[in-house]
Amino acid sequence: MIKGGCYCGAVRYEAAEPILFRGQCHCRECQYISGGSANVVVGLGADGFSFSKGEPAAYTRPDLPHPVTRKFCATCGTHLLTESPGLTGVKIVKVGTLDNPEIFGQPERVIWTCEKQSFHHIPEGVPAYEKFPPRAGE
Repeated sequence: MIKGGCYCGAVRYEAAEPILFRGQCHCRECQYISGGSANVVVGLGADGFSFSKGEPAAYTRPDLPHPVTRKFCATCGTHLLTESPGLTGVKIVKVGTLDNPEIFGQPERVIWTCEKQSFHHIPEGVPAYEKFPPRAGE
């Protein structure tokens, strides 16, 4: 079982393993959420995911054609996860909220490098994409 939560402890979650993916995103939106760095995330199955304490607040930008929904603690502001319309059935969980962030290891892929800053680091040998990796069959 994977567990985690926000900085103040008001919101906690649990998720069944396995981790579906490990990623690093450099998009400008993630830079806002992370405070300027790339965002490191793990993909967890939505079916095995639940909030065990509290409920997060949610924000979806109304001006975007296919916006993600970001869930965060309304008390301390910790950004917990993202739900993407393009990844149904997956919770994109922020590594810093995991009780054991070491399970991340390193990303399996790096995305949105077209928006990365000069001070961002892309790990050597990890596949990197200007936006998203091609889907199977593309």
